Amino acid sequence: MYRVVLIEDDPMVLEVNKQFVERIPGFEIVGTSSNGTEGIEKVRKLQPDLVILDIYMPGQNGTEVLQQIRSEQLGVDAIVITAANDIPTIQRMLHQGAVDYIVKPFKFERVQEALENYQTMKRRLSKDTNLSQAELDQLLHGSVPNSVSVNVQLDLPKGLQELTMKQVMLFLMQQQKSLSAEEVAEGVGLARVTARRYLEFLEKSKQVKLDLTYGGIGRRQSLRVGVVK
Repeated sequence: MYRVVLIEDDPMVLEVNKQFVERIPGFEIVGTSSNGTEGIEKVRKLQPDLVILDIYMPGQNGTEVLQQIRSEQLGVDAIVITAANDIPTIQRMLHQGAVDYIVKPFKFERVQEALENYQTMKRRLSKDTNLSQAELDQLLHGSVPNSVSVNVQLDLPKGLQELTMKQVMLFLMQQQKSLSAEEVAEGVGLARVTARRYLEFLEKSKQVKLDLTYGGIGRRQSLRVGVVK
């Protein structure tokens, strides 16, 4: 679970942010604050993985909060959700290491995308291994090499993203053997249920082959995934 502190002075927006984050598997709210000064204290005390903060706040504004977090070398990542859409503010927050920036008003899908991308980044960087240039491009720029093509004739179902689909295919193409759905989920940085949705769609489009193994009484025991050559 990734531990999150919310810093937002508008009570309604704070509640919306809280509900959105709690809908996404793998994240839990460990603290909230209605101003920047108190928010810094919560970060120091709770040591969360991620802080989601506004810009326009009493006490200390969001740019000052993130600057102080960095000056104190507090090991926390930051996502900005704010009405501030001017270039100087955006640049300041990105320079201070914000991993994403969402402009109000926003929809749940945008917050979901930000947190799922964050999840993928953290899982990839937590592995004791080296990354290829393609994998770095994925993490830093959200890009997938043009050589990775997903030739699907069907429209993507609601909730499936083209970039994530390509990330799944890229991961599978880099493997030397078939994998379980759980191994694919871990490798790409997705929840198991989400990974299975992508794999099932790729099977329908004949990009991958899914093999089911059943137990003695007919229950599904495992699912193996291989790229169709």
